[in-house]
Amino acid sequence: MTQGAGQGPEVERTATLRDFRVPAYVNETGPYVASHPADTVPSAAEGYPEGYTPTQRDLPVINRGDTLQVSVDPLPAPAAPAPRPAAGPGPLYVVGDVHGYLDELVAALQEKGLIDTAGQWCAGTARLWFLGDFTDRGPDGIGVIDLVMRLSAEAAAAGGYCKALMGNHELLLLGAKRFADTPVNSGAGTATFQAAWLLNGGQKTDMDRLQDHHLQWMARLDAVEEVDGYLLLHSDTTAYLDYGDSIEAVNDTVRETLTRNDADECWDLFRKFTKRFSFRDEGGADAVRSLLDMYGGTRVVHGHSPIPYLLGEVGSEDGEEDGGPVVEGPHVYADGLAIAMDGGVTMAGKLLVQQLPLET
Repeated sequence: MTQGAGQGPEVERTATLRDFRVPAYVNETGPYVASHPADTVPSAAEGYPEGYTPTQRDLPVINRGDTLQVSVDPLPAPAAPAPRPAAGPGPLYVVGDVHGYLDELVAALQEKGLIDTAGQWCAGTARLWFLGDFTDRGPDGIGVIDLVMRLSAEAAAAGGYCKALMGNHELLLLGAKRFADTPVNSGAGTATFQAAWLLNGGQKTDMDRLQDHHLQWMARLDAVEEVDGYLLLHSDTTAYLDYGDSIEAVNDTVRETLTRNDADECWDLFRKFTKRFSFRDEGGADAVRSLLDMYGGTRVVHGHSPIPYLLGEVGSEDGEEDGGPVVEGPHVYADGLAIAMDGGVTMAGKLLVQQLPLET
């Protein structure tokens, strides 16, 4: 696991199956590896150690019992979709990391008037983008994928669309299924996809329900897209620049890498997509500009790094009332050039669905 602001990164260790003999607890959402709210991650200024590799838990799952549970008023009745113009694209929405929290996703989509009470697309020509990380940590990652796949067909039939980007957890799940315990050169010793998947919240129920059509869908996802001046990507890293000098080139390179089915190549892709915090702290705006200059757009929209971590709000150690992460909406930073969308649903935060542009 990487370490947090104000501390140096700990030395990464090789992940083996021995690593999984750790305490776990079971609640209504299934088994979770025990972790502590005080676990932290590195700042961009500190950087990553030579040969950085996510062979430990990349971010802790903060047990919901360890953080303040903020009371939330019941959701209002789903809003009717706004009137659509007779021609031209509908409104643009983006969704942050879901991580298997299907019920929270359905509630958030209904609140925005994108699906009805039966879970069907009702937003006409609206455009909906998921920023990746559908599985792991939460209880029903396969249910999330099934919903997104179904909404893609329903939205297209209504004249809109529902599309998705590749997250590092899609790469992780693909690798765990394809390569299991095959050793890979992690840069910090020998590792396996199976070990990394388990360490980073892999759920046995997801693996048991994973089918060929899920694998094929994940393997074809784009890594980067530009829509209405927004450069959409999953991870807040400049590692995308390693894979091509255009959006088309990056997406082609990622798909070709997965097609070759080489464990070491796929591990390197996963490792780079797991890096984070490139847009935070000093030099963050310049990092965003390097991506915008290469791929176009005027702002980056990303998931991956939970907003509570970007803000340094990760819950208190003693359960004080003001210790829970509070996320009201997207986090705009890096001189206004970056919009973070991971509300931290895995740590009692919020699953964000946001219409763009943001209201000012």
